[in-house]
Amino acid sequence: MQEDTLFSKIVKGEVPADIVFQDERVTAFRDIDPQAPTHILIVPNKIIPTVNDVSEEDEATLGHMFIVARNLAASEGVDADGYRLLVNCGRHANQEVFHLHMHLLGGRPLGRMLPAGS
Repeated sequence: MQEDTLFSKIVKGEVPADIVFQDERVTAFRDIDPQAPTHILIVPNKIIPTVNDVSEEDEATLGHMFIVARNLAASEGVDADGYRLLVNCGRHANQEVFHLHMHLLGGRPLGRMLPAGS
Protein backbone atom coordinates (compact mmCIF):
# COMPACT_ATOMS: atom_id res chain seq x y z
CA MET A 1 0.00 0.00 0.00
CA GLN A 2 1.17 3.51 -0.87
CA GLU A 3 2.16 5.78 2.04
CA ASP A 4 -0.32 8.59 2.74
CA THR A 5 0.39 12.05 1.38
CA LEU A 6 -0.94 15.44 2.41
CA PHE A 7 -3.35 15.20 -0.53
CA SER A 8 -4.56 11.69 0.33
CA LYS A 9 -5.31 12.94 3.84
CA ILE A 10 -7.34 15.79 2.33
CA VAL A 11 -9.20 13.28 0.13
CA LYS A 12 -10.05 11.22 3.23
CA GLY A 13 -11.10 14.29 5.24
CA GLU A 14 -8.24 13.93 7.73
CA VAL A 15 -6.78 17.34 6.85
CA PRO A 16 -9.09 20.34 6.33
CA ALA A 17 -9.27 21.94 2.90
CA ASP A 18 -11.64 24.10 0.88
CA ILE A 19 -12.96 21.25 -1.27
CA VAL A 20 -14.81 22.48 -4.36
CA PHE A 21 -15.47 19.06 -5.94
CA GLN A 22 -15.21 15.42 -4.95
CA ASP A 23 -16.42 12.15 -6.43
CA GLU A 24 -15.25 8.55 -6.39
CA ARG A 25 -12.25 9.30 -8.66
CA VAL A 26 -10.97 12.81 -7.96
CA THR A 27 -10.97 15.60 -5.39
CA ALA A 28 -10.49 19.30 -6.13
CA PHE A 29 -9.65 21.93 -3.54
CA ARG A 30 -8.34 25.48 -3.37
CA ASP A 31 -4.57 25.91 -3.08
CA ILE A 32 -3.54 27.32 0.31
CA ASP A 33 -0.91 29.54 -1.39
CA PRO A 34 -2.72 30.66 -4.56
CA GLN A 35 -0.62 31.89 -7.48
CA ALA A 36 -3.65 33.35 -9.30
CA PRO A 37 -7.15 34.52 -8.30
CA THR A 38 -8.38 31.03 -9.16
CA HIS A 39 -5.96 28.29 -8.08
CA ILE A 40 -7.49 24.87 -7.58
CA LEU A 41 -5.68 21.55 -7.25
CA ILE A 42 -7.30 18.50 -8.82
CA VAL A 43 -5.97 15.19 -7.53
CA PRO A 44 -6.83 11.57 -8.18
CA ASN A 45 -8.18 9.96 -5.03
CA LYS A 46 -5.77 7.08 -5.66
CA ILE A 47 -2.18 7.99 -4.78
CA ILE A 48 -0.09 8.20 -7.95
CA PRO A 49 3.25 9.79 -6.98
CA THR A 50 4.20 11.31 -10.37
CA VAL A 51 3.28 11.18 -14.05
CA ASN A 52 6.03 8.57 -14.37
CA ASP A 53 3.92 6.28 -12.15
CA VAL A 54 0.76 6.48 -14.27
CA SER A 55 -0.47 3.15 -15.61
CA GLU A 56 -3.01 2.21 -18.25
CA GLU A 57 -5.55 1.56 -15.49
CA ASP A 58 -5.35 5.27 -14.56
CA GLU A 59 -6.37 6.47 -18.03
CA ALA A 60 -10.06 7.04 -17.22
CA THR A 61 -9.25 8.90 -14.01
CA LEU A 62 -6.76 11.18 -15.74
CA GLY A 63 -9.27 11.96 -18.48
CA HIS A 64 -11.86 12.64 -15.78
CA MET A 65 -9.47 15.18 -14.23
CA PHE A 66 -9.68 17.22 -17.45
CA ILE A 67 -13.49 17.09 -17.44
CA VAL A 68 -13.51 18.23 -13.81
CA ALA A 69 -11.04 21.02 -14.68
CA ARG A 70 -13.25 22.19 -17.55
CA ASN A 71 -16.33 22.21 -15.32
CA LEU A 72 -14.55 24.03 -12.49
CA ALA A 73 -13.16 26.63 -14.90
CA ALA A 74 -16.73 27.31 -16.02
CA SER A 75 -18.10 27.48 -12.48
CA GLU A 76 -15.24 29.79 -11.43
CA GLY A 77 -15.93 32.04 -14.43
CA VAL A 78 -12.44 31.72 -15.95
CA ASP A 79 -13.35 29.60 -18.96
CA ALA A 80 -14.12 32.45 -21.37
CA ASP A 81 -10.86 34.41 -20.83
CA GLY A 82 -8.70 31.32 -20.47
CA TYR A 83 -6.92 29.34 -17.81
CA ARG A 84 -3.88 27.15 -17.41
CA LEU A 85 -3.68 23.50 -16.44
CA LEU A 86 -0.30 22.52 -15.06
CA VAL A 87 1.13 19.19 -13.94
CA ASN A 88 4.64 19.07 -12.51
CA CYS A 89 6.64 15.83 -12.54
CA GLY A 90 9.64 15.41 -10.27
CA ARG A 91 12.06 17.61 -8.45
CA HIS A 92 13.35 19.60 -11.47
CA ALA A 93 9.75 20.60 -12.20
CA ASN A 94 9.35 21.70 -8.57
CA GLN A 95 6.83 19.01 -7.65
CA GLU A 96 6.39 19.52 -3.91
CA VAL A 97 3.82 16.84 -3.03
CA PHE A 98 4.45 13.44 -4.57
CA HIS A 99 0.79 12.76 -5.30
CA LEU A 100 -0.03 13.59 -8.91
CA HIS A 101 -2.03 16.81 -9.12
CA MET A 102 -3.22 19.28 -11.71
CA HIS A 103 -3.19 23.00 -11.02
CA LEU A 104 -6.09 24.99 -12.46
CA LEU A 105 -4.98 28.63 -12.63
CA GLY A 106 -6.95 31.59 -13.94
CA GLY A 107 -8.60 34.90 -13.24
CA ARG A 108 -5.82 37.10 -14.66
CA PRO A 109 -3.35 37.03 -17.56
CA LEU A 110 -0.81 34.35 -16.67
CA GLY A 111 2.01 35.28 -19.04
CA ARG A 112 4.45 32.88 -20.63
CA MET A 113 5.12 29.50 -19.11
CA LEU A 114 8.89 30.06 -19.27
CA PRO A 115 10.96 33.09 -20.29
CA ALA A 116 11.76 33.14 -24.01
CA GLY A 117 14.98 31.30 -24.79
CA SER A 118 14.87 29.13 -21.66
